[in-house]
This record gives sequence, structure tokens and C-alpha cells, in this order.
Amino acid sequence: MEVAIMGAGMSGLSCAITLEKYGITPTIFEKRNSVGDRFVNAESMFSILNRPVKDCIPYISKNYHIDLRPIDKVDKFFIHSKNELGTIAGKIGYTNVRGRHESSYESQLEKQVKCNINFNSTYEYEKLCKDFEYVVLATGDGEYASHLGNYNCDLTCTIKGVTVQGEFVTSNPHVWFNYEILPKGYAWLIPFSEKEANLVIAYPDNIKLDLNDMWGKFYSLVCKNLDQNFKITDNFEITRYMMGICNKPKIDNTYFVGNCFGAISPGLGFGQYTSILTGIYSAYDIFGLGTYEELTKPLLKNYKHSLVFRRFLENLTDNEFDFHVKNLDKKVIDKLIDKICSNNSSLDLLKLTTPIMRLWNDYKE
Repeated sequence: MEVAIMGAGMSGLSCAITLEKYGITPTIFEKRNSVGDRFVNAESMFSILNRPVKDCIPYISKNYHIDLRPIDKVDKFFIHSKNELGTIAGKIGYTNVRGRHESSYESQLEKQVKCNINFNSTYEYEKLCKDFEYVVLATGDGEYASHLGNYNCDLTCTIKGVTVQGEFVTSNPHVWFNYEILPKGYAWLIPFSEKEANLVIAYPDNIKLDLNDMWGKFYSLVCKNLDQNFKITDNFEITRYMMGICNKPKIDNTYFVGNCFGAISPGLGFGQYTSILTGIYSAYDIFGLGTYEELTKPLLKNYKHSLVFRRFLENLTDNEFDFHVKNLDKKVIDKLIDKICSNNSSLDLLKLTTPIMRLWNDYKE
């Protein structure tokens, strides 16, 4: 059985690992020099966004025998609005690192793959279709799927990030919603060691403001909020980054996985869990253990819920954010939110609140 995997990112490598477990040796083609050959950035994985699974890392290990070592377990999540600070406490997720880093998820997955990876590949999709029985499209963004007419782009955004040196608690990520500085956007500070963290802003491309001006104001705000003067050691910038979903998960013998499928969750901008699952599910279909279209249906639904969540966040005002964030630490609400968000809960809050958020969005628009 001849299987080509186009891309050696999280979804492509997860597919390869799974195929090898069932005795199929795929051929991996990667256009870059090495696995994870891009800027370093940190990410979060929150259990509440991956329901009905309670705890995604042990779930992946137990059910699919793919082992991942996060940076840390998240035990306190700080949410900053314009004038308030709230927290969600408890075991609610994980942080991880990506890119050119020895502990990146890509590097960890590469060590679990036995087959060779063809780096610096110039192989085109059309040629792969002729030479292989199955093609797994795992190129890392929606552009390739869009080029093939199989991608619905819901929004594009600008992302600017830096690596900073300072003093950090690796189990404590921070997020900011301050529309006076970042209209309709958000920002993250996620540590990947006690001395280094990733600081990123993301906002819709239809916001016509000066990026450097927004960045300067936000950077000053973070330094003030955390009472530190950071040292910037690396930076990156992406414009018109596509977030969307494929029209069909599979066309003929081509599987759309990872960001070609639509793994990025529009709500908070992460997609590690879906990337891994789409890679695994494509391997299951190839081996005859399931139908890719059926296996990915829950992931498609989750994406749609997350998109409603994204629109809901965009429609809030700074005053409304202040109200919600302030209430996070009120005694009764605090305990309830912490319990719902924990790794021990299977409550799908995103799904349950989607009808309410959709009504709010319709009212605002």
C-alpha cells in the first residue's frame, strides 16, 4: 500500500506513527530542512475546548499510543480585560512549545516515527497523486486546500510575536482582551521555561490600525501588568493567516488533515488536539478501521462552535469583558467555573452555550 504524506508537522507525523503501528510504511515529503523548521512559539491546550474528552494528553497516549510531554500542566490561567483581572484555577490543560526547539511537539513526534522523512522536497501534490495510492495533505496551512478549492476561509488575521526573557511560572499562561489597544483581537503570554516566554498578539485583518503602534502599547501594558522589563530575543510576524475549514475532509484518495482540514480553533487560536486526531483518523481510514468523514464529524462541529465563540468575543465591549472577568473570582462562580474547566469534567460548555452565543451575535450584528 503506497501512502504519501505531504508535510512533517503534527498531523502528518501522527498519521505516519499510526500507519506504522498497523504495518504500513508511508513516504513523508517535507519542503523544509527539518521537522519544526520555523520560529519558536508556545501554545496552550485547554481541556474545556476538546470535549467530550476530559484530559487530552492521557487520552491520546492511552487510545492511540502517541506520547507527548507538555511543558507543564496549567494550574492557574490569568485573564486580563481592560480594567480587571480574573483567574481560572485547577488542572485545566497544558502548555507546549512548537518550532525549532528540542522539546517541541514536532520533535517529540519525529522521534516516534520509524520511516525516513524526505526533507527539502519539491514534490508537488499532482505528482504525488499519480505516484501513490493515497495522499495525506498535511502542509501546515489552509492555503493548499484553498488552492484545490476545498477550503472555506472564515477569517484572516495578523499575528506578531516575540520570545522574551524574564521570570515566569510555566503553569500560568496569561491572555489579554483589551479592545482599546487590540480591537477584536487578543494576546497571549505563555512561558516555555522559567526564564523564557512567548508573547503574541493576534487580530482580524480588517482592523486598519498601525501594527507597530498596537504592539508598542500592548508590550508596555504587559510589562506593567507583570511588573517586569523583558528582554526580546526573537520575533516573528504573519499577515493574512487563514482560519477556516475544509469543505470535504476527503476527496477521492486525498485526506485533508491538520490545518488543511481546519484544525485551528478560531476561539482562542490553538489546534494541536485536532491536528493530531485528523492525522490518526486518516490512517484509520487508509487501514480500514473507520471512515474519515465520520470520524471527523465531531471535529467539524467543534470548529463551528468555536467560530461562534470567536464572533461572540468580537462582539463584546471592553465594559462587558470587565464585567465577566471580574465575576470569575466571585466565590460561587469561581468554584463552578474551575470545576467545569477542569480535566475531570466532560461537560461540553462550548457546545451548550453555542445557541446563546449565536443569539447574542445575531442581536449585535
